[in-house]
Amino acid sequence: MRDVHYQPLYDRVASAVVAIGNDYLAGHVVEPHSHGRSQLLYGATGVMTVVTEHGAWVVPPEQAVWLPAGEVHSVHMTMGPVQTRSAFVRPDAIPGLPDRCQVLGMSALMRELLLQAVDVPLEYDPASRDGLLMALLQQEMTRLPVLPLSLPFPRDRRLARRCRRLLDQPTPHDGIDQWAKGLGMSRRAFTRLFREQTGMSFAAWRQQACLFAALPRLAAGEAVTTVALDLGYDSPAAFTSMFRRALGAPPSRYFSAGG
Repeated sequence: MRDVHYQPLYDRVASAVVAIGNDYLAGHVVEPHSHGRSQLLYGATGVMTVVTEHGAWVVPPEQAVWLPAGEVHSVHMTMGPVQTRSAFVRPDAIPGLPDRCQVLGMSALMRELLLQAVDVPLEYDPASRDGLLMALLQQEMTRLPVLPLSLPFPRDRRLARRCRRLLDQPTPHDGIDQWAKGLGMSRRAFTRLFREQTGMSFAAWRQQACLFAALPRLAAGEAVTTVALDLGYDSPAAFTSMFRRALGAPPSRYFSAGG
């Protein structure tokens, strides 16, 4: 189904998977909401950022994000236009799927299955071609790898506010001592609190925030040098090294390979 939004009716149908497709312009925001089904949200084009009370997830072109049933989230079309295709999965349909948000790497087969799935009606015969397509989609969904593109938010309100400010204006030069002093804490207490609250070191979180800011711009074709210097890196080489550590490839190869 195309150009339709999630309806409460979808929670009541017997179909294990319901697929819909929508297109959005850059800058559009889908306000906070939740679904009775889990959602695999795929962006065929553009870059999305998904935000919950627990963190943020950036979704590069041709990748997807998994959203468990009941998770309140907003979706920001960071770089567009964004063509979305979603599979809404009945919570009991596929055992072992994640119970938290994750960015997932989409295989070529999974992309094609999801593009076909949006033309499948709301209810279908499991023995028909539509039913077999949806069954294969469910099988492939369990094989998708997790990508390191999450940014957990701390529960401590003061620390969370500071983290959100860094996410809005990321820089690799913010230091632990600077943050600890601003929060009236010792360096040791700050580093312990930050790891307890986010599960990450401060340096790793800061790197991830810079990566979040860079991905939409690089996907739009901006030069690595421009992005690196705008983010405050001392050189394009330093930025490329960070990018390779995080995603396993330099920016040029990462985007030429479709993420």
